[in-house]
Amino acid sequence: MTETTTQMPTNTQPGDREGRARSPEFRMAADAWRGLRRELLDDAFAYDPLPRMRVDGRLTRRLSPRLRRYAAWIPHGAVVGVGLLVMGIGASSPQDGFFTQLSGLLALVPVLLTLLRPIGAFWVSMAATPLTAWMTWNDHWADWPWRPGSFACHLAVLVIVALRTSPRTAAWMWGLTGAYGIGAVALFSDDHYSFDTAPMLIVSALALLIVAVRHIRRTAEREVTAQQTVTEHERSRRTLLEERTTIARELHDVVAHHMSVVCIQAEAAPYRVENPPEELARAFATIRENAVAALTELRRVLGVVRAEDYEAPDAPQPTLGDLDGLLANVREAGLSVDKVLTGAVRELPPGVELSAYRIVQEALSNTLRHAPGADARVEVSYVLGGLGLRIVNGPVPATSLVKPSPGAGHGITGMRERVSMLDGEMTAGAVEDGGYEVAVYLPVPLVPPVPPTSEDGDGDGDGDGS
Repeated sequence: MTETTTQMPTNTQPGDREGRARSPEFRMAADAWRGLRRELLDDAFAYDPLPRMRVDGRLTRRLSPRLRRYAAWIPHGAVVGVGLLVMGIGASSPQDGFFTQLSGLLALVPVLLTLLRPIGAFWVSMAATPLTAWMTWNDHWADWPWRPGSFACHLAVLVIVALRTSPRTAAWMWGLTGAYGIGAVALFSDDHYSFDTAPMLIVSALALLIVAVRHIRRTAEREVTAQQTVTEHERSRRTLLEERTTIARELHDVVAHHMSVVCIQAEAAPYRVENPPEELARAFATIRENAVAALTELRRVLGVVRAEDYEAPDAPQPTLGDLDGLLANVREAGLSVDKVLTGAVRELPPGVELSAYRIVQEALSNTLRHAPGADARVEVSYVLGGLGLRIVNGPVPATSLVKPSPGAGHGITGMRERVSMLDGEMTAGAVEDGGYEVAVYLPVPLVPPVPPTSEDGDGDGDGDGS
């Protein structure tokens, strides 16, 4: 006797067979059930109180602090007012009685419950609707299944809950409302009743559509505001990086120049002394080697900030000695500016000279841009241990035909970067007469005088070597 055995393919897993057995309709139903459970069933009666209204709007900002505290409760008062109106509609039956008063109370409770448990208020309204219809069965108002109080109550609950949740939750509530109404009509169809499910669905759909549009608009406004904030932050950051890059380039040019001079002088120094000692020649050689190494390291570190298409300026970097030319340029642009110089004029380090020139240039540019027609004054003070700058402009005259152009404050950021690089101090702000002032102090370390040198090698200048 031969026994035949049939084996299943080993590469077929039970999960694969189950996945193939599920039809698209089944998966659609499962997704719908998960969505319904997530929106309306999970934590349906969770405590979610209605927050107070913000009072920083255009109208509420004008109120006194006391009225502003009361204004924060306006949404709560509006919900209570809607609840009282709905209760009046539910209790307005011509046949006065216990059940009529109870139906009015059943219409009030779900609306008030939206203040604390919005999703739970929807389910309470759904449960109160057939109960109200049963209690007022013999009422001559033969509206089914939505009695007047239930109609107003459920419509109010739908709108309030939709305002407090999301358009997706509103869609699920509207679908369940339609399913209940259509089911009630199908089960209790009778010629003695007028079915008002269609009016409920149409009116609620219009109301929820308006609420959904409001949600979408507010979400879009928040996203645009957030994007504008990010864009402004990135723009400020990019401007800051560009200003730092410019400062690094200028620093590279200044330091590289002086290091190159050190290298050349260290190399030429031994030839300026007749028969220099070996120790002196070796010391100058060491100085030159260290200067060359420092210059190479400086170019490697700071040279990376140069763009590929960056071209070094042909002319030397501007200094405070070029301020007169800068002031002449801005006067030609229409700015009336005076220069006040105090203290003993002396040569300052190139970095300080360049930064001071750029700060004055940027401050005058801001005056042209933000205060057209105003007068300006530039004060340069050579003080002991540093340099003081003060650039102040008056208010915009009422007769000015040019309107100030808005700005993002990047020029102030660049000036602060330059001052911070030199360990200085800076203040910028409006003055009492309506103008604007920029005050800067740049410290300059005192350099001890260099002792005189001679070419005879003994330092006495007589050239005899004795």
